[in-house]
Amino acid sequence: MSINSIFQFLVPKDKKFFPLFEQATSNLVILAETLHEAINAPKEEREAYFKKIEELEAVIEEIAHQTNLELSRNFITPFDREDIHALISAIDNVADYLYGAANRMRLYQVEKITKSIRKMTEITLESCQLIHVAVTDLKDMKNLKGIADACKRINKLENKSDNVFDKAVADIFENETDAKNIIKYKEVLSSLESAADKCKGVANVLESIAVKHS
Repeated sequence: MSINSIFQFLVPKDKKFFPLFEQATSNLVILAETLHEAINAPKEEREAYFKKIEELEAVIEEIAHQTNLELSRNFITPFDREDIHALISAIDNVADYLYGAANRMRLYQVEKITKSIRKMTEITLESCQLIHVAVTDLKDMKNLKGIADACKRINKLENKSDNVFDKAVADIFENETDAKNIIKYKEVLSSLESAADKCKGVANVLESIAVKHS
């Protein structure tokens, strides 16, 4: 049995790491919501959304940095140190790729938002919401089944994202004649697909933590 397990009941769980996790995932949900709002807004109104996404990504990155600082300062942690680092890094990765998708739309001046882009932002938004729910359930480790169920749903959403991505890319190559547009749309779709994949990465870490405490 690890030292963390022996002294786990002595640790005030809500003072350090869990609030940081919840702040990170709350901001992640807002980021995903903002991206979804951006693609449904007129092109001339998207810049404000893109700026907000950039700010949110920076906030999440700072939370990840703060979490790693807390790891260096605290000997006793609520669960394994490597899992804490893996979880906050995985959450940060999702934010990075969602920001990447938004930034590509911004830089490439993507005008027409396709059904596949809308569908993939919906998928990532739902995945981020599930991540927040699962992370909240980590606090007392009493709803391990809820965490497992959320992770299963995230995995299914990632598979769904793969299918949407594959069909969208095939459609681009079949119907788009402008080489620039092919590059633009493929880059945006690739970032969204990677974001969904990183959501699955968060789910994998959460499942690992839940198994260790079951």
